[in-house]
Amino acid sequence: MNNHTFVICAYGESQYLEDCVLSIVKQSVKENIVISTSTINDHILGIGKKYNLEILTHTGGSIGKDWNFGYECANSKYVTLVHQDDIYHEKYLEKMLKTMDKNRDTLIAFSNYEEIRNDEIVAKNNNLKIKELLLSVFRISNKNKMIRRRALSVGNPICCPTVTYNKSQLESFRFHLEFKTNLDWAAWEKISHYNGRFIYLPETLMYHRIHAESETSNTINNNKRAEEDLQMLEKFWPSMIAQIIFYFYKKSEKANSL
Repeated sequence: MNNHTFVICAYGESQYLEDCVLSIVKQSVKENIVISTSTINDHILGIGKKYNLEILTHTGGSIGKDWNFGYECANSKYVTLVHQDDIYHEKYLEKMLKTMDKNRDTLIAFSNYEEIRNDEIVAKNNNLKIKELLLSVFRISNKNKMIRRRALSVGNPICCPTVTYNKSQLESFRFHLEFKTNLDWAAWEKISHYNGRFIYLPETLMYHRIHAESETSNTINNNKRAEEDLQMLEKFWPSMIAQIIFYFYKKSEKANSL
């Protein structure tokens, strides 16, 4: 079994895929890298061949199926599910492995991040400031279930592509298939019941791209995100309180639309 696998989840013909792959190939620590896709095409095949990366294919149908396939195909202790539009700092893996190897009961480890909008890095906006504040809770306590559930109960501060999963601690974990956009938040809620640590690295170790064609932007624009946000809030709160939090929470999501 390998120690770590980067699984690059590729879909369609993203113009950003090669930049993403380069940021993984250039990591200061060399571990296993594969491309996972349900939409095999010449673009993905060409990039895989150029960088000598194994391409694993499957029959898709949803983001949840794509992520579960990527998670399952990683024959390693740790796995990072990479979104094809994002960029990773060259020290991302080095710092993740150092932290997770030191804390063997880590469930997931995740870092701070910045956004890429219109090909420019956005270090701070209101949405990122709120998320950074919520993420700071995990620096106070990374093992207490009640505290981490409170941090997750008012929104999803953990950026999914920043996360490295410890498969050796997560038993039979799988992503929920019923969610289209909040399957990451639902995953953190599910994992929050496990015994172990949520470890937050406050340093910016990746750059999350926001663009009009992204699935996040699409689900916000068609109101699917709002529906799923309320579903998630009701996992933590009585319905009436969830409705009040939802009223304020949905305003912040507009920052993700272009």
